[in-house]
Amino acid sequence: MYDVYAVREDFPVLKEVVYLDSTATTQTPVPAVEAMVEYFYRYAGNHGRGAHRLARETTNRYEDARETVARFLNADPSKTVFTKNTTEGINLVANSYPWEAGDHIVTTMLEHHSNLLPWLRLQKKGINVTVVSPDRKGIIDPQMIENALTDRTKLIAVTQVSNVFGSVQDVGRITKLARRNGVKILIDGAQSAGHMPVDLKASGCDFFATAGHKGLLGPQGTGVLYIKEPEVLDSASVGGGTVSDVRGLEYTLEPSPACFEAGTPNIPGVIGLGKAVEYVEKIGVSEIEKHEAKLSGQAAKRLAELEHVEVYGPENRAGIVPFNVTGLHAHDVALILDQTKKICVRSGHHCAIPITRFLEVESTVRASFALYNTEEEVDILVNAVNALKALVS
Repeated sequence: MYDVYAVREDFPVLKEVVYLDSTATTQTPVPAVEAMVEYFYRYAGNHGRGAHRLARETTNRYEDARETVARFLNADPSKTVFTKNTTEGINLVANSYPWEAGDHIVTTMLEHHSNLLPWLRLQKKGINVTVVSPDRKGIIDPQMIENALTDRTKLIAVTQVSNVFGSVQDVGRITKLARRNGVKILIDGAQSAGHMPVDLKASGCDFFATAGHKGLLGPQGTGVLYIKEPEVLDSASVGGGTVSDVRGLEYTLEPSPACFEAGTPNIPGVIGLGKAVEYVEKIGVSEIEKHEAKLSGQAAKRLAELEHVEVYGPENRAGIVPFNVTGLHAHDVALILDQTKKICVRSGHHCAIPITRFLEVESTVRASFALYNTEEEVDILVNAVNALKALVS
């Protein structure tokens, strides 16, 4: 049986606040923090740069973390690249793929700016971009993506879980249609990895980018990019750690993943990420998924029953509940919830202006749930939002 109260003991800040902003960043469990502290106190060195004992220990721990993350996502370690966040991973693909003028990309209006702007910027290089719209619940019809394909389409870029709606997209079906049409696919897994099972080998996707500091519970400044065929990409950045030889005016790149990880990486962060992923594995991602879906379902249903509240998104959702309170700006709602009940929620356009405007609003309040939230916290949120009626009646 899932013991959320035992889980909460590993997140001390939860004794101080009602934390409902895990879509922005999750809290990091004590074991992961301790692993990072141990690095600084016991063996801090540089990865892959030195024969002495501290450098060897650092390199081993860093690569152990890669093995852990790759196993969790069912990916080959050699195809698992560490980045600083999802944004960097997506930009790496955008800036490293061998585009030609006239090539075509299909993406969606649902996307976080990080899976939209890199493709829009390629228009300056003569790349054409089509943006497919979802329905009012934030669901993309895969057929609309297939209808948008042309004989020059090289890539489909789509989020697995919308950070605005909490809607889960049918990336399995979208990947199959990409394969059928000879098109590569990039999945933005920032809101899926650690929140629901992800099997990259089984999925067949070409690229999968995610953050370390969200469902994987790692520290900020960490991320993961899976590249099914690393030889397809050039290295967007080169320098220390990326080459095996330099002769005259020529250089030879290291194989993946080293060729994509230029310079000294975030070593303590990656070590902490590895320990955090072990933590998620121990609890079980399927159990986490059920727990989060239960809480978000309860919150969405109960908030929608309040006459002064509008809730967005589908009935079946991930742990994300966006809403607005009639007569109050989203920022004011978030500030009142924080100041009166220590409830931490996100307000704004959530780095996704097009889809927020699609809702015909400028911003929403977003409550998001993680493995450490409780039904009592749902009660606190709903009661606090209900009390706002006095301010708008």
